[in-house]
Amino acid sequence: MKYWRSFVVLFLFCFFGVGSLILGLIYIPLTGLFIKPEKRRPFYCNVVHNLWAFFTNLMQVTGSINLNIDKDTETSLKNTKGSVIVANHPSFIDIVLLIGLIPNSLCVVKKEVKKNPVMSNIVKSAYLINDEDNELLKQEATKALNHGFNVIIFPTGTRTVEGEDMKLHKGAVSLAMYANAPIVPIHISCDYKFLAKHQKILDAGTKPVNYYLTLNETINIDEYREPNLDDTKLRRRLNAIVKDRIKNIDVI
Repeated sequence: MKYWRSFVVLFLFCFFGVGSLILGLIYIPLTGLFIKPEKRRPFYCNVVHNLWAFFTNLMQVTGSINLNIDKDTETSLKNTKGSVIVANHPSFIDIVLLIGLIPNSLCVVKKEVKKNPVMSNIVKSAYLINDEDNELLKQEATKALNHGFNVIIFPTGTRTVEGEDMKLHKGAVSLAMYANAPIVPIHISCDYKFLAKHQKILDAGTKPVNYYLTLNETINIDEYREPNLDDTKLRRRLNAIVKDRIKNIDVI
């Protein structure tokens, strides 16, 4: 059973890779000839959303994972617009699950990904690139948020390790403050390690991994603004709240 699961996971990653090749090197360049520049982001964002929703379903059909999410949470996520979505990051496929669940969502990626010949067109069409110019990123992200897109950010910047203290970067909260956008915190958990940091892809275990997605209370920036609280103190306070709500389940 262990070897069969390893084979299935390897097949899924190969499938994902081939799909990315077709999307980035053939589909996007060809369809881009017929789509106006201002309509490309929403179009390709929807394409990626549907493809990753399909891939998530494929992982479930093959018995690799079970995605556990209640109907109210699923409905709420599908109707989320113009929000900064933050989550903990226990596994490699977290972003696939989130974008597959939440329409009109962009995620922030490292500028190095843009240099990847396979991912370059995909990144430029349906992602936000974290260049060294943070001000430019915030302006572009704010424009996207104002147009109803969601921006997904993992505040830890990398996959989290169970048992280690979670250290958050300030980028997610800084963006939400800059854009005055609500912060939607999500807690992701698995019943055992799968595609975790320092874990090999073929170490797939012997049974389907149960993923649990819990939507915690939305953080509205204006509710925490006070006359004697400057931006630095406000950011620290919000960062602590974000940390608590992506680290725990059902935090009020």
